[in-house]
Amino acid sequence: MKRTIYLLITVLLTCLSANAQTLKLTTVCIDPGHGGKDPGCVSKDGKTYEKTLTLDISKRFAEKIRAGYPGVKVVLTRDTDKTLSVGARPAIANKVEADLFISIHINSVPKTTPSGYSVHVLGKSSQKDRDLFAYNMDICKRENSVILLEDDYTTTYQGFDPNDPESFIFLQLMQNSNLEQSLEFAQLVADKMKGGPIPTNRGVSQDPFLVLWKTAMPAVLIEIGFLSNSSDLAALRSASNRDKIATRLFNAFKEYKTRYDGSLSLDVEVEVEGEAAPKPAQQDAGEPETQGSVQYGIQIFAGSKLLDKKDKSFMGYEPRIVKSGKLYKYVIAVEDSAGEAKAHLCEIRKKYPDSFLVKIEGETVSLVK
Repeated sequence: MKRTIYLLITVLLTCLSANAQTLKLTTVCIDPGHGGKDPGCVSKDGKTYEKTLTLDISKRFAEKIRAGYPGVKVVLTRDTDKTLSVGARPAIANKVEADLFISIHINSVPKTTPSGYSVHVLGKSSQKDRDLFAYNMDICKRENSVILLEDDYTTTYQGFDPNDPESFIFLQLMQNSNLEQSLEFAQLVADKMKGGPIPTNRGVSQDPFLVLWKTAMPAVLIEIGFLSNSSDLAALRSASNRDKIATRLFNAFKEYKTRYDGSLSLDVEVEVEGEAAPKPAQQDAGEPETQGSVQYGIQIFAGSKLLDKKDKSFMGYEPRIVKSGKLYKYVIAVEDSAGEAKAHLCEIRKKYPDSFLVKIEGETVSLVK
C-alpha cells in the first residue's frame, strides 16, 4: 500500500512539475510611444521627434530580446511611423496575451534644466504630497492628451477628459491587479539604467497613464530622458547611445524574466504513516513578531516612497508596512490565518478594487493564490 501511495505521489509531482515548466514569460509587448500624425515631444530646434526615438529604441530592444531569447515572442505595437490610438496599444498586448507590456516615451518640459529617466506604473500616485506630483501630473496630462486626436474620445475612454483635473480621479482610484510585478520590473529598469547615457534617475512612481489602464498584465511606462535638456538630447541623438539604452532595458528584462520563470515552487508535505506533520510553535499574543512568524493580510498597494501610517491614502486603515528591496508594501487587515484575512477582502475591495490576499512571513510578503 505504501509503495502504491509513493508511486502516485511521484507521478503527481512529475505532472505538476511538467505543467509548471510551461508557466514562463513567453510573450512581451513593446510600445513605441506616439507615431504618425502624433509626433510626441519635439526638440526646440524642431529636428528631433519623440516618435522617431521611441521607435528606434524599441526596435533595438526587441531585437536584443529576440537574439537572447529565441523562444520569447516579441510584439511591437507599431514598427513603422504610423498613428495608433492610446486604446489600441494595450488592446494589442491583451490580444497576444503578453506577459509584460513596456511603453517607451521621451519627456519634454518648458524649462531646460530637468533631465533624466523615470519609470511609471498605473495607480494612485505616491507623489501627491510632494512638488514632484504636480510635475508628474503634467506628464500624465501631456501623454494622455493624445486621445484628443481621436474621434469621439469621450465615449471611447468613458468620459475621460485630459483637460479636466476631475477626470483623473477614476484613474487615481484604480489599482493595477499586476501592480506588484509592474513595480518589480519598474525598479529593475530604474536600477539598470543607472550609469548609462542618461545618468539621472528620477525614480519609480505610480501615476494615472491611460495607456496602462486596460492592460491585463504587468505594465510600465518609461520616460527615457528629456528632449528639452541639451545633455539628454545630445545623448538621445546618438545611435550608439540609443543602443546602449536598449541594452540596459534588455538587462532589466533578462533579470525580470529570470525571476518570473523562477517564481513557481512546489512545496509538498508528505505525512509519514502514523506520524503527524510537526506544527509551528504558538506565539504569545504579547510577543513581538519574529522572522519565523506567519500572518496574512490584504495588500492594497506598494511603492518606492515610505508613507506615514496616518496618510489619507489608507482611508482610516492602520497599515502594516513591509520593506521589500527598494519597495514598501502596504498591508491592512492583518490576521493570524488566511481565512480570517480573506474575510475582509470584499469590503476592502470597495475602496481598493485590486487589493489581494498576501502571506507575511518575517520581512517577506508573498501572494496567496
